[in-house]
Amino acid sequence: MTNNTNADEIWGVAWTYIRTVVDTLREPFLVLNGKLQVVSANKTFYSVFQVTPEDTEGHLVYELGNGQWNIPKLKILLEDILPKNTYLEDFRVEHDFPKIGHKVMMLNAREVHGVETQGSIILLAMEDITKQMQLEDQLRDYVKKLNLEVAKKTAELELRVKELERLNEIMMGREVKMSQLKEEIGKLKR
Repeated sequence: MTNNTNADEIWGVAWTYIRTVVDTLREPFLVLNGKLQVVSANKTFYSVFQVTPEDTEGHLVYELGNGQWNIPKLKILLEDILPKNTYLEDFRVEHDFPKIGHKVMMLNAREVHGVETQGSIILLAMEDITKQMQLEDQLRDYVKKLNLEVAKKTAELELRVKELERLNEIMMGREVKMSQLKEEIGKLKR
């Protein structure tokens, strides 16, 4: 009984530490139990996804926000990949959330094994990379337009160079003819 009590005390201290760390993170963050129920979330999660602790804690992650987290890729992450690897980094998920719209999220997850009486927990961090992806798309479009404009200007310059070469040939031809005419005039004057 003493071992379990000590383990529970240690787990209690560890849990307090985990909650403190989670609350200080700037990214949305969930703590799930082994049954994939939300044990805790940070303020950023509540703010970003516009939900309350009452609507979140104790619920299956897939039930959050009227099922908005029932995402096939998230299920693969939590039910298939994570149990085999205990951690996962940069798992990309795209989803249309009813309240906040289309989001591209990078998920990082880690399973933390607790004491026998507590079981394991899953730490799930979310990084919203939507703006970054939009900026990358805009940059890609800009580069594409820039390349098209450069190709267009290059083609125009090539045409002008050819026109100048043609005019140069005409001028050179005229100069040769002028030189020949001067010679002829010189011969006639003698």
